[in-house]
Parts: sequence; C-alpha cells; structure tokens
Amino acid sequence: MSKKNKANGSAPQPKAEEVKAAAENTSPANDLDMFDDFDDDPLGATGVSKKSLVIFFLIDTSGSMKGQKMGQLNTVMEELIPEIRRVGEADTEVKIAVLTFSTHCKWMYTEPINIEDFEWARLSASGVTSMGEAFKELNSRMSRNSFLNSPSLSFAPVMFLMTDGYPSDDYREGLAELSTNSWYKFGLKAALGIGDEANDEMLAEFTGTPDTVVHAYSGNQLAQMIKIVAVTASQIGSKSMTLSDANESELKSEDVYASKQKMLGQQIQELVNNNDSDDVSFDTGW
Repeated sequence: MSKKNKANGSAPQPKAEEVKAAAENTSPANDLDMFDDFDDDPLGATGVSKKSLVIFFLIDTSGSMKGQKMGQLNTVMEELIPEIRRVGEADTEVKIAVLTFSTHCKWMYTEPINIEDFEWARLSASGVTSMGEAFKELNSRMSRNSFLNSPSLSFAPVMFLMTDGYPSDDYREGLAELSTNSWYKFGLKAALGIGDEANDEMLAEFTGTPDTVVHAYSGNQLAQMIKIVAVTASQIGSKSMTLSDANESELKSEDVYASKQKMLGQQIQELVNNNDSDDVSFDTGW
C-alpha cells in the first residue's frame, strides 16, 4: 500500500472532545480576520501602534502647463516635501504618491514612498488632459490590494488635484468609477485650478464641495495655494477624531469624515483669504 493510500485509509478519526474544542476556538473575533483586506472600514476602528497616511497628488502635465506653470510647480513641490515631513504625529507614517496625467497617466514611483525617503522628480509638460483616465487609475490603485496595503491601519487618504484646464476626455465617467471607491468617499479631497482656463465648478465635482477648491493666477499664488492646501490637508488627515453628538453617542465614520472635510474647507478658506498676491498672471502674454 502506498504512503498516500495508507494516510487516507488509516488516519485516526478525531474524538468528540477534540471536535468540540475546535468548534469553541472558532470565535467571532477570529472570523473577523477574513475581512482584513476589505475596504469597508477605511478610517479604521482598532488601535494599532502606528497608522499610515498616504497623500495622493494628481498633477496635470499636459502641454498647456509647459513653461512658467510647470517650472513653478516643480520648485514649490521640492520646497513642500520638507514641510510635510513635519506634519503628523509620532504614531503616523506619511507616504507620498504622485500621479501625473497628460495624454496618458503615469505614477512618479511604482508605490507610495515614505516621506522621509521621498525625492521629487521634476516633471515636464506635453500632450492633452486625460483626467478621466487619471481618475480610473487612482481608483484601481487606491485599494488594500495595491497602494494602500500598509500592514498597519490607515487614515483615510488625502487627494490633491492640480490642473490648468478642462479635461480632454470624459472625466465624469472616470469620476463615477472613482466615486464607488470607499477610500475616495472617506478621504480628504482638495483641488487647485491654475490660470484662467481652469474650471472651479468641475474641480468641485471632484472634491464634493467648493470650499476645498482654490485658484492660482500667478506663480506666487501657486506657491501659496499648494503649500496651504497640502500642509493643511495633511495635518487634518493625520489626526484621530472621535466625535459625539448632543446625546454623547459616538458618531459614525461618515460623520467623522464629514467633520474633517468641513474643517479642511474652513481652514483653507481662512488661510486663502489672508493671502493676497498682485504679481503677474500666468496667462499674461500667452
């Protein structure tokens, strides 16, 4: 008789006591482990030693961004990274992911990079504005199976969109697909319109509110707006919040998200209103 047949034919049957013990060890708490890879609870409900925050920058690199706009953006982003390193609490791991879009979309790096190790790779501009494709790509990567695969629990991500014009593809189709993503629903969203051609109403479709949409018409304003939005969103995004209503009942994750998004809008608008710039517009002479 072969070893296989012997094993199949003569293996001892478990005793009734062993079956009972195994059943008792299969507790509801253990059953919850199977949901670890699902995105149904993007804000996290269980305490861990360190949480991860991914900041997604979606940057228009189409031909209309060529010249002063792209040059200024590259400079500001290089200056911004050290400022973001100071954001967050000691128990927060901040990571950066940069998605550029023109005729096609492309990630600066193949995965989110820890802020301590992140180096800005200067961008160039060409092509058209495939924003809808960028929304679809963000949706595919914003998952526990891809860019949000930190072994620790994660804060809902921060998403910051920058563009100087109107999309050349069907952005609403891409946005509709992205809108089904739980991380997008719970994440903090902000957008920056650059120059005269950017459409703030369209950007508000991405953020869900006009309060987190800002506009820059000059190089000085661009530097101010990028730093205001990125730093403020990172600070709010990396804060743990537990809210209670008038009856001292803990609020749902949706309410915590709404509070964070409202706070982001209020702080952005307050900071923007305190910043005045009268330097020359990007579009002067173009």
